[in-house]
Amino acid sequence: MRGKDPDTGEFLSPSRSQQRRDALEVLDLARRLSELTPQQVARLPVPERLIPHIDETRRITSHVAHKRQLQFLAKQMRREDDETLEAIRDAMDANGHAAREEAAMLHRAEQWRDRLIADGDAALGELLAAYPHAERQHLRQLARNAHDERLKNKPPHAYRELFRELREMLQTSETDGEASDVEETFDDET
Repeated sequence: MRGKDPDTGEFLSPSRSQQRRDALEVLDLARRLSELTPQQVARLPVPERLIPHIDETRRITSHVAHKRQLQFLAKQMRREDDETLEAIRDAMDANGHAAREEAAMLHRAEQWRDRLIADGDAALGELLAAYPHAERQHLRQLARNAHDERLKNKPPHAYRELFRELREMLQTSETDGEASDVEETFDDET
């Protein structure tokens, strides 16, 4: 029973309908979290105690078992305070900070890929100066293959593989905090 405050006449707690709407919002948030990769989840302000539940939900593929685990994850998330859930929602929002950072990182990977294909070794030298842990031979070979694919009108296998390698390299360097000043100067040039 909700009950009313005898002095003001206001209800003491949310209605059952409102509680259900809130629970369904948390369930939707849990579903969206379980669809993310572990790297994307690591970038979000998710409490450490929820990460094993998210991983377990991602691991289960059976429809009924997945649905049950998703409901369990939502139950665990409802135990968190509203500020934590709101921070996760904001980070996952398309206009949120994390989404903007992810989009910017993908654009940088596309720019590096296009420069490596167009400029060859000159662009590779700049890339290696910015990211010393990058694999010179592998990136050079992928750039050459992508260039040849483009000239011969072949399917863009190496083109895509080069993008994947660059994206992975940029993701690992962002977590390590490398090459931020070089990236800023590169963005200013384009």
